[in-house]
Amino acid sequence: MQDNENGAGVRFVEVPDRHHGQRIDNFLLHILKGVPKSRIYRILRRGEVRVNRGRIRPDHRLQAGDRVRLPPVRTAQPQERPKPPAFLLAQLKGAVLLEDDRVLVLDKPSGLAVHGGSGQDFGIIEVLRALRPEAPFLELAHRLDRETSGCLVIAKSPTALGDLHHSLRERSGDKRYLALLRGRLTDPCTVEAPLRKNVLRGGERLVAVDPDGKPATTHFTALQHYGQATLVEAVIETGRTHQIRVHAHHLGHPLAGDGKYGDQGFNRRMALLGLKRLFLH
Repeated sequence: MQDNENGAGVRFVEVPDRHHGQRIDNFLLHILKGVPKSRIYRILRRGEVRVNRGRIRPDHRLQAGDRVRLPPVRTAQPQERPKPPAFLLAQLKGAVLLEDDRVLVLDKPSGLAVHGGSGQDFGIIEVLRALRPEAPFLELAHRLDRETSGCLVIAKSPTALGDLHHSLRERSGDKRYLALLRGRLTDPCTVEAPLRKNVLRGGERLVAVDPDGKPATTHFTALQHYGQATLVEAVIETGRTHQIRVHAHHLGHPLAGDGKYGDQGFNRRMALLGLKRLFLH
């Protein structure tokens, strides 16, 4: 539903029920087909997009009935969207761990991003939507880093998405990671070290322990010892970017296969034993 009450190409769109809980950037990508992603983020940064007359961030989540102000934008001719390669479709089709009428849980493989962008044509959510074009609603309930494997929860309705976000905020769920660390970690330990994210030229993200960063807490518990490594369980109280990887490095026990924060000599030794990926699940 839309109108042009302000003229000059400005229009207003009312958010339908099926987009309740969706991020504003994803909503704009859906309704402004043909507009480059860089242009969409530019009008968001400049405050040209308003929700209920207020400025919002790109990660703002919409409510059904919200009124979105759109500035005049030139749309390109719609092009047929490329289809994900067959091997990705087959990989995700066989990765379903659990499904009901509200959620879909996938066994996310290492090396596949949860959404496209940053040099990735397709992420899990795009592949899943291509697999199920008839599905009215499929949205990520949370994210996992590209190199991390594990259970990824997809909401199949706006209500389910809201419930999952509430559960994550209130920590009523239980989320644990497995990681292989360099060296011998004996006693359970907790790392409380604030983290600051820096974006380098080219868009690469690096995170470092910094007194001016955001609070972050990770609990490590040894599960199994090997000659030169320890399998641990990691539980995080905060969800900062690369938190487990940076905290493990700060502890002096970097993750196996971590090309960004790890020990390259240790990584080479692990590769000779067959480890070809970041050991975080």
